[in-house]
Amino acid sequence: MAASPVLVDSSYYISLLRQGQDPLRALAPAAATRDLVICGVVRCEVGRALRPAAVRRRFREFWDVMIDVPTDNRLWETAEQTLWELDRQGLVLPLTDVVIACCAQRVGAVVLTYDHHFGEIPGTFTTDHLET
Repeated sequence: MAASPVLVDSSYYISLLRQGQDPLRALAPAAATRDLVICGVVRCEVGRALRPAAVRRRFREFWDVMIDVPTDNRLWETAEQTLWELDRQGLVLPLTDVVIACCAQRVGAVVLTYDHHFGEIPGTFTTDHLET
């Protein structure tokens, strides 16, 4: 059985960058054995923080070969419903995290993240490391 695809959350990229590590190099072994997933929210959250144009270009090239989850009207409706339900339970979570979780759910992906919010979103599976 093939391993689940992995949607790499912004917190993973940003945490490794802050530690002086190369997240793309860290993801390369996993990319050889499983599908990696990206969505527009992650691209924007991480892309805006990449200062040198050459580094940003390298990330964009990496993301361009990942599975892209489009954020169409159906996904936004799912995110809205999820946010509404969580709010009624007293869980007020960031919109971006819920959209990312909905993207992962759409393609059956595990979210690679250091952000604890994802564990509070029903139907979302997370990990903070990848086995290769």
